[in-house]
Amino acid sequence: MTKKVILVWFRNDLRVHDNEILHEAVQKGDIVIPVYFFDPRYFRTNDSSFQNTGVIRAKFLLDSVTHFKSTLQEIGADLLVFHAQPEDVMGTLCAKYEVTEVYHHREVAQRETSISERVEEALWKEKINLKHFIGHTLYHKEDLPIPIRDIPDPFNSFKKKVEKESFVRPVLPAVTRITTHPHLETTHIPTLEALGFPPEVIASLDDVEVPLYGGEEKALEMIEMTLAADYDDVNDYNLISPYIANGAISPAFYYHKIKEHYHSANKKKYDRLLMRLLWRDYFRFMLKKYPNIFFKPSDSKTSARVTSGIVLKELIADGNYPPAIGELIQELQTTGNLPYEYREILAAYMLQEWDVDHLTGASFFEEYLLDYAPATTYGYWLHFAGSGTSPKDNLKISWEELLKKNYLNKK
Repeated sequence: MTKKVILVWFRNDLRVHDNEILHEAVQKGDIVIPVYFFDPRYFRTNDSSFQNTGVIRAKFLLDSVTHFKSTLQEIGADLLVFHAQPEDVMGTLCAKYEVTEVYHHREVAQRETSISERVEEALWKEKINLKHFIGHTLYHKEDLPIPIRDIPDPFNSFKKKVEKESFVRPVLPAVTRITTHPHLETTHIPTLEALGFPPEVIASLDDVEVPLYGGEEKALEMIEMTLAADYDDVNDYNLISPYIANGAISPAFYYHKIKEHYHSANKKKYDRLLMRLLWRDYFRFMLKKYPNIFFKPSDSKTSARVTSGIVLKELIADGNYPPAIGELIQELQTTGNLPYEYREILAAYMLQEWDVDHLTGASFFEEYLLDYAPATTYGYWLHFAGSGTSPKDNLKISWEELLKKNYLNKK
């Protein structure tokens, strides 16, 4: 009898718990081969002159992949790691290990979906099916009360409908044993230098003030720390969102952890965290409903004068802005992180004082943010620019008001 060999193509799902594709692969496959690609396209400079992945997020990703590879080795498998475009390697891999099917999580942004399409095309030539899973949202697509095309645009309407008529699925148990191919090749995780970062940029990591270390284990530690009843620092959701972005934890896992810790005495804190998860879902579903909507030029009535990342870099380097704005820029550039309230302040300043185009501003955030996710980052920026898909939630106040309300009063 021919054995069923399933190759699991990991992208933003680097965990063994609550991982539908890994769970199903172990159940249905006789042999499971986990694979991860460091795709060179994600380490290039984009059209806005910013890097698709800055060195801080690249280091966080390397930590995450290293930890995941170690975890898989502990349960009987390994993670094959390649520094290559997946469509260039996948067919050869499948032929080498006699793969019968490939599993992966579907994404929603154009760059990610186009890569999936290229891989699918390469696999079809080998007569191998690419099975798509939908597991990156809090509310599973199959559990929504209405089709995605009918999801209401106003965020509050979306929120009310899913909370009333849907549910968050229970967390799947962690996979504790994997049977893999007995003769897997040896692969190595690339270095930052191999990914294209020059020595002086790598050395700048020494200046990172409060580094976050990638990996599922660190994610679980951070959840327990930030959800504790006596934890009231402004850095809470943004210390978890990087792990959700690369899949070290799932939104559903975090949701159920919030519910476990929920206490009426600190209701505002936990409700705010749940709201962030809902916004994350909203942006992903909107990008599915309106393909590429967040990556199109905004319909701002004024003509933005800064559509070049080079010009934005010059404005930042010039230093001619209030000290508080400088503090936020420095924190973002040296830690790869900012509380979401602070991101709104910084974006508002760039939009209102520098007339930055939302695509250029979002691209700046894309380079630095540890929790960069296409739908969320660009979706928020479109709302900051006043052209978001939920008009009532477009930013309508000045950066000075935001600064006073959400930054100066909390220092």
